[in-house]
Amino acid sequence: MSDLQMLLDERAIVHGLGLFARMIDDKRWADASEIFAEDVSFDYGLGGEQQGLNTLRQWMSSFLDTCGNTQHLIGSILVNVDGDNAVSRAYVMARHQRPDDPQGPVQDSNGEYIDRWQRRAEGWRIVRRDAVWAMRVGEAEILGRELKD
Repeated sequence: MSDLQMLLDERAIVHGLGLFARMIDDKRWADASEIFAEDVSFDYGLGGEQQGLNTLRQWMSSFLDTCGNTQHLIGSILVNVDGDNAVSRAYVMARHQRPDDPQGPVQDSNGEYIDRWQRRAEGWRIVRRDAVWAMRVGEAEILGRELKD
């Protein structure tokens, strides 16, 4: 693989992580297919192993459709490309507001997304996501459920 191709692949993956942050904050669940594979498997650290893009959409929606505005900040991104496969590690800070009290308490989650990507016909897609949470502070009720590791 050429250095140029590796840089283009890394850029596409970083772009995908940026798309994810905007998709989730805008609650555009239909757009998840631009980032995740149909056969994605995932563990967000709160419900065990899960499978499938529709399950992921429902899972994200179950947390975020009940809260107000959110902002997911993704940074300190590391990408390792190996042909048509890649692994990215990225820190995430996610802030969640109450829907009825934008000046009130928030719930913050800080951790890391560890993603396995594959180059598919439609482009790079996440085929596996593991979320590892370092800390959560604030009101868990904002997300509509108790948060347990």
